[in-house]
Amino acid sequence: MSIRLQDSGDLRRVSRELRQMDNKEITKRFRKELRAAARPLVPKVQAAIREIPSSRGYSADGLRGNLARATRLEVKTTGKQAGVAIRVDGRKMPAHMKSLPAMVEGKKRWRHPVFGNRENWVTQKREPYFYKTVRVAGPASRRAVNRVLDGITKDIS
Repeated sequence: MSIRLQDSGDLRRVSRELRQMDNKEITKRFRKELRAAARPLVPKVQAAIREIPSSRGYSADGLRGNLARATRLEVKTTGKQAGVAIRVDGRKMPAHMKSLPAMVEGKKRWRHPVFGNRENWVTQKREPYFYKTVRVAGPASRRAVNRVLDGITKDIS
């Protein structure tokens, strides 16, 4: 699950112009500023994950700890998928938990046997954490990304 902060091709256009200029200093600064603009979202998503209610309390080894560790920021400035993404990456979860980020959010149904008893199954309640957090904090990051794009565009011109 991820959310992208991109502006209708502006990021791709700026990236293309930077590649044509072949100026590594400006390209490096561009990536660094994009990362800095979106970085505040990562701890907010991680905090929302840690606040998911649990009868056992918070454990860094448990589901919520794994979800928080799997949260990361991606900045991609090349190709058709150029953008900034905040992602709770299932690939970073333990082997038996790879699909849980979407299940906890409620994108997929989450059923499991009760204490391994395959005759007694329970449907787990969803606990949305990602989209509600990003929906509130996202606009500020989107504006910051647009400021970075405007600044780099002025430097290129």
